[in-house]
Amino acid sequence: MDLQIQGLSTEQLGAGYRQVLVPWSVQGNLNPPVITHAKGSYFYDQHGKAFLDLTSGYVAVSLGHGHPKVVKAIQAQAERLCWTASSYFNDVRASYAELLQKISPWQEGLRVHFACGGGEANDDAVKIARLVTGRSKVLTAYRSYHGSTLGSSALTGVDRWRDPIPAPAGFAKFVAPYPYRSPFHTTDGPEEAQRALDHLKMVLSHEGAQNVAAILIEPVTGSSGLVLYPRGYLEGVRQLCDEHGILLVFDEIMTGFGRCGAPFAAQRVGVQPDMITFAKGASASYTPLGGVLVREKVARHFDTHLFDVGHTHAGHVLAVAGGLAALEVYLEEGLFERAKSIEKWLNTGLQQLRERHKIIGDARGLGAHFGIELVRDRETREPLVRWHHPDGSAPCERSIRNCSNAAFMPMAATT
Repeated sequence: MDLQIQGLSTEQLGAGYRQVLVPWSVQGNLNPPVITHAKGSYFYDQHGKAFLDLTSGYVAVSLGHGHPKVVKAIQAQAERLCWTASSYFNDVRASYAELLQKISPWQEGLRVHFACGGGEANDDAVKIARLVTGRSKVLTAYRSYHGSTLGSSALTGVDRWRDPIPAPAGFAKFVAPYPYRSPFHTTDGPEEAQRALDHLKMVLSHEGAQNVAAILIEPVTGSSGLVLYPRGYLEGVRQLCDEHGILLVFDEIMTGFGRCGAPFAAQRVGVQPDMITFAKGASASYTPLGGVLVREKVARHFDTHLFDVGHTHAGHVLAVAGGLAALEVYLEEGLFERAKSIEKWLNTGLQQLRERHKIIGDARGLGAHFGIELVRDRETREPLVRWHHPDGSAPCERSIRNCSNAAFMPMAATT
């Protein structure tokens, strides 16, 4: 029996929905399900049909749907206070910041800048880096995704996600390691890392390291192929940043809050950045919450300089209440550790699948953050599907070795 929503029939629901612009899609002839409710690992349409949320939404609903503690915390906060200016102190923000400090990779302390999502958080990290260093340029990897705002789209390196319009000034790209399809023509991990670092040094020399405010990088990539960097690479990037006074920013919007088997992937890879951008799992996406964690030695710059970064909904108390409750659940239920145990059986299972199916060229990941790479031929590693632009135009003619459209299936676990 169809669920009647506000007196609307199924046909009326569909007609009303077609008046809404759906992101990341050509708008004609759309016919997605109408999702009306969710619980645990499943969401449901108006007919009551269940869908297993295998990818946790946009790699975001880390607690599954409808966790009672988070729902109750949001309800209680709504009854008490829905909004107050970000320029005021607030008890919920303070409690969340204190708990974030306990799980952060920095013993020295941190300060939190709040945003409403990941793209906005990356935009703000860029502005913070420029304010602290007085420099203008920011470097990111070609194989990367950092959001869809004007600024974060400019940070993004993969062409299929980048805006087809000129990017703002000040953004430059470098090639990061990709062990399965080495752009540096080696099958040796340490050599891949060293050649990638030599390449980054060259980029810095041409851009002028003294002009670079930050290097912003995903410690494990997400939408651009789930690449794990070889040991020594991120350590080398950290060293280059220290040598040249550049701030290192980790985009942990996908990897943060336990998905990689620790509060942050920084702790799994053993490298401390200067800032961490976060969103998605911060509130398990029950509320729109993101932000920037700034280590204390960087944040203290603003004790004597204007922190000229802010938004009307930065630190929205309903959003932060959801984040605080979600973080408490992560800790109380041992979910950071659970993601690390998931890594063992998920990796084993995917490797067994790879052995049985020649279509799987590689399976890789960290924690509950895994992907499989699909190929036509294991020897040549030709991708199963040659990438086309979203508008349907001709596929890229780059070599198979350097093609940035490796077939990718995100895997994520919900509870």
